[in-house]
Amino acid sequence: MRTRATVRDLRRVNRTAILRRLFLAGRLNRVVLAQLTGLSAGSVTNVTAELLEEGLIREVGFEESDGGRPRVLLEINPDFGAVIGIDVGETGILVEAFDLSMSELAAAATPLHPQHHDSASVIEHIAGAVNGLKLKLEAEGRNLLGVGIALPGVVEHLGETRAWAPNIGWDDVRIESLLQERVDLPVRAENGAKTLGQAEMWLGAGRGADHAIVTLWGTGVGAAIFTDGALYRGAASSAGEWGHVSIVTGGKLCRCGARGCLEAYIGAGPLRASWAELEPDAAKNTDPDSEMWIDDLLANAHSSAAARKLLDDTAVYFGTAAANLANLFNPERIIVGGWVGLRLGPALLPRMQEVLGEQALEHAAARVSLELGQLGTDAVALGASTLIVEEILVRGGRQLVRERLTVSD
Repeated sequence: MRTRATVRDLRRVNRTAILRRLFLAGRLNRVVLAQLTGLSAGSVTNVTAELLEEGLIREVGFEESDGGRPRVLLEINPDFGAVIGIDVGETGILVEAFDLSMSELAAAATPLHPQHHDSASVIEHIAGAVNGLKLKLEAEGRNLLGVGIALPGVVEHLGETRAWAPNIGWDDVRIESLLQERVDLPVRAENGAKTLGQAEMWLGAGRGADHAIVTLWGTGVGAAIFTDGALYRGAASSAGEWGHVSIVTGGKLCRCGARGCLEAYIGAGPLRASWAELEPDAAKNTDPDSEMWIDDLLANAHSSAAARKLLDDTAVYFGTAAANLANLFNPERIIVGGWVGLRLGPALLPRMQEVLGEQALEHAAARVSLELGQLGTDAVALGASTLIVEEILVRGGRQLVRERLTVSD
């Protein structure tokens, strides 16, 4: 049976439309907002008046108009509240706070290696960092809206949110409820590649694209797939495990247990191991737990044919796997992110694009560009914080209630 929309429902939809446009596009006047949202001028005036009164948006000067009075510009009020984003990687944890312009406000030190501790210890450590930031932000008079957390594994949203991250020893962890109990704030969790993808789509290299794939190339390899602007999760939220597509039949053993996976060739660990096999003297003086060894490999390639060959092979593997993405999903853009991708990308991008063009169908290859991510190595944490922003936008600017995670009307 179809349920009739209430006046409150319609108001929420209108508020969401306006807030989303202002969040993604920046400063706009009411005339442009009406054009972009399809709302009447009267509806835009009424909704923006509500949002101004609530402090969700603010007026920021005037914009000249052709022959008429200057138009007032509106924007999301960055000081309305703060959000925290957490990147739980395989070798470290990053906890950062952002205002609603997505500018960083503060970060918490988290000297913990997730692979060396159980999930309970990691969650307690994260909770301590979050609560420390919470005290700091509240002392500054900021309203903390919630916490987003990104994990290197499958985060399933069927019923209670649960996480499976075998690379850090997590098996069916009730991540949202466990962390929420310890920080007294709304918590939302997602796979790290997907939060990276949302950050790049909203604020970085994916802006303006409806069909794009954002790759995370780091210790592990993954992807976030966007079709018609929406994230594709699959039946059990595990879509995007791009690092485990097979590129070599019967090839190298991957840590997932299969052979020939992309990650077994270009993931940070296998890549450094390959370099150590080819040039043990050059690789032995680098720290495998540091990201800086990638720079050493690139520098060594200037004088070493073996290092150059390894990097070319890496570009071929990536380009071939990217061609598979182009053939399967026909994206406008494939974006290279993650700490390995951002370090190797400037040197390897032309070769990767060349291989993509050779391996993908001509029609798909002609319509896709391969681009570097724009948000740096903090993009996963930034994207995690947008999980809370997204819910607030969907709810028309209503904050999340901590106890029941429902709308506060």
